[in-house]
Amino acid sequence: MTSRPQIRTAARLVLTAAFLGAGVLHLMVPGPFVRITPAWVPQPALVVGLTGIAELLGAAGLMIPRLRVAAGWALAAYAVCVYPANIQHAVNFMTSDAGVGWAYHGPRLLFQPVIVWWCLWASTAIDWPFRRSHAAARVPPISMDRI
Repeated sequence: MTSRPQIRTAARLVLTAAFLGAGVLHLMVPGPFVRITPAWVPQPALVVGLTGIAELLGAAGLMIPRLRVAAGWALAAYAVCVYPANIQHAVNFMTSDAGVGWAYHGPRLLFQPVIVWWCLWASTAIDWPFRRSHAAARVPPISMDRI
């Protein structure tokens, strides 16, 4: 049977590979990413380049134990920040005949919160939902007479 630390390590390696691949794509082939950037984002090409760098740095941070938790929080925040581009990509699909379809966009939009959680869990920033945190275990229950 596989232990939870091994599962977490495997999840971190998969996440690292995904962000590494995405970062390389953002830097090497920015065009598709620039096209799905919402219109309200200034200098889309620069932003896409910076997101590529952020993905590469986050992937590296996941592999360095003392940076791992910070990288997890940064990548989780990153996943929240790029969500508007995912929505824009889906909207672009709905308003045109081209695109990869709802078989891609639907799961992608629904899966984004899982990616946020995955960044936090794989980096050991959180343990939820697998065990109670040490802090929660030390907090005594609130009794009604204290309220």
